This record gives sequence, C-alpha cells and structure tokens, in this order.
Amino acid sequence: MTTPELFFLITVFFITSVISVITVSTSLITVPVMLQLSIEPRIALATNMLALTFMSVGGTLPFIGKKAIDRSRLPIMISLTLLGSIIGALFVLVVPSKSMPLIISVLMIVVAVFSITNRNAGIVSRIGKPSQIAEIGGYVATFVLGVYGGFFSGGYVTMLTAAYVSLFRMTFVQAIANTKFINIFSSLIATIIFFTQGIVDYKLWRLPV
Repeated sequence: MTTPELFFLITVFFITSVISVITVSTSLITVPVMLQLSIEPRIALATNMLALTFMSVGGTLPFIGKKAIDRSRLPIMISLTLLGSIIGALFVLVVPSKSMPLIISVLMIVVAVFSITNRNAGIVSRIGKPSQIAEIGGYVATFVLGVYGGFFSGGYVTMLTAAYVSLFRMTFVQAIANTKFINIFSSLIATIIFFTQGIVDYKLWRLPV
C-alpha cells in the first residue's frame, strides 16, 4: 500500500468512526474501501471487525447508567449473538476469497433495499407488551443477524434496532443501546477467531481507533 493510499484509508476510518455513532453502518463504507485498495477480503473483514469492537465500546458508553439496556433479555440476547457471530466468523474462513467481493456487494444491496423499503422501521415503538410470537421473533432475529454480524456486519445494528423496536417493542433509544452493547460481543468473539487464524493486519487495525 502506498503512502497516499494509507493516508486515504486513515481518513476514511476516522470519518466513519465519528459518524458511526449516528449511522451505525460503518462496514458499508470501510470494507468496500479496503477492497478497492487491494486488501485481501478476509484480512479486510477481520481487521475491520477489530475496529468495530472498539467502536462498539465507545458507542455504548453514553448509555451506561441510563437504564436503557434490557437486563432481563440480555443473557439470552448475548448468548444468541455469540453463537451467531461464531458461525458468521467461520463462514469468513471457509468462503473462497474470490467470492467475497460478490457476496459483500449482494449484502450491501440487501441492506440498501431494507433501508429504503423500511424507512420508518425502528423509529416509532409499539405500545404494550409483545406477544409470545413477537418475543420469539426478536430472539430469532438476534441469532440470524448475529451470524451476519460475525461475517460482515454492514448495517447490522440498523437492522437489529428495527427488529427490537418492532418485535420487543423497545423505544428507539433502548433498541440502540441494546444493539450497540451486544455488538461488542458479536465483534469481539469474531475478532478473537480471526486473531487465532492470523488474518488481522496489525499494521491496519490501529487506523479506526
């Protein structure tokens, strides 16, 4: 990587780390940029995942002490997230590198379509307690999106926030707080797996931080 490319990447990561508090879609920007700079797909995903761990910790801090995190559901949500993220991270290791750019492109399109067709999803919370089916649906969404979060994570928090508002009937602030908190576990467990496989670029991982 040339010096201009390195500075460009530093700038991209710095800007996205700042706006991620609001947009929570960092990977939709950072991973494609890394691929355009000819960084190997697995290394790009793994290094980006480590950065997301630090971003998630920073994004969760403002909610600590505000009682926005649902402690009653938290143990199950964390467990499902960890299991899903492990599966997602293992997918990164087994999917051929040549297929990664295409898969990431498809996932980005899916997230874009979801965002466009569900503009108000997760903004207006429903009144009352969720039904048993909705409660189960919330946990299923936690697991399924956990797999996605361990693999790519672009738009992960956005989609999970919408699911928690719609299914668990959390307020928008509560949903954001919970998704950011469990995203720490999602990113961390995936990062640990990537570290053990030696696909985290030690020269790049400091950039977002």
